[in-house]
Amino acid sequence: QVQLVESGGGLVQPGESLRLSCVASGDIYKINTMRWYRQAPGKARELVADISRSGASKYADSVKGRFTVSRDNAKKTTDLQMNNLKPEDTADYYCFAEIQTGPNHEFEYWGQGAQVTVSL
Repeated sequence: QVQLVESGGGLVQPGESLRLSCVASGDIYKINTMRWYRQAPGKARELVADISRSGASKYADSVKGRFTVSRDNAKKTTDLQMNNLKPEDTADYYCFAEIQTGPNHEFEYWGQGAQVTVSL
């Protein structure tokens, strides 16, 4: 069974930084795309950052220049470094991954979420 577990959320003031981490475990053959999503209260879930297995990354316009996504394929992890946080970044952040459990079997997995609150 495959699991994604996030860590690193918390309460910070505007302008501060946080780093979220996500580690995959279980019967994993290969991890392909990894993403970070967020969902603010009363709003739809939105894509924040996307990173391919080769390390190519994409970001939502709202976080470009402030957030950096990275991954370590050997450790089966992805991190989201969030700098210059703003109150509008307040949300639950979710790790997502496309994971192969075999050469011909790929599934989508979600983490349980990490709460990030940016407030004075």
